[in-house]
Amino acid sequence: MKLIIVAGLNNSGPDHWQNFWQSHFPETIKVEQAEWDYPQLSEWLDQMNKTIAETNSDERYLLVGHSLGCVLCAHWLAQNDIRNVVGAMLVAPADVDSAVHTPDYIWNFSPIPMVKFSIPTVVVASENDPYMTMERSQLVAESWGSEFYNFGALGHINSDCKLGLWPEGQAVLEALKNSIELNASNNP
Repeated sequence: MKLIIVAGLNNSGPDHWQNFWQSHFPETIKVEQAEWDYPQLSEWLDQMNKTIAETNSDERYLLVGHSLGCVLCAHWLAQNDIRNVVGAMLVAPADVDSAVHTPDYIWNFSPIPMVKFSIPTVVVASENDPYMTMERSQLVAESWGSEFYNFGALGHINSDCKLGLWPEGQAVLEALKNSIELNASNNP
């Protein structure tokens, strides 16, 4: 399974674990946005659609979203059922429904779709994330049908954490891959 990196606001920054993963995992692709600083949901969805349309239909892909990228993935998953996208790892979703937790210029991503996704997903959250409370993260994960991981006090699980290749996150990714493989072998 190959990865599709879906970064958040401001393209996450050079020291972000997503960038390390992009360099580390073979043939990883990234959804590149024209406007990283003042995102518009419709434009970001268009770019995500273009990126996924260009993937090899014979390959299987996992979405790896962070922050606003998680919310973009949620909107995309609520509207699409692409056979070669088989799972998603959603790390530190941003609460675009909250005036307390997110700036007004990203509220156009609201409301967060609260629907069960047709593919396996995991949500990774932090107890002291300034952009979404733990309780809200759990509620969102439950509505998406996602497995939930509490990673303790890791802030926004971003560049500030200096996670590098983030081995603990890779363990979650491997668990998701194994779950998808097991499900595929039980339902040929």
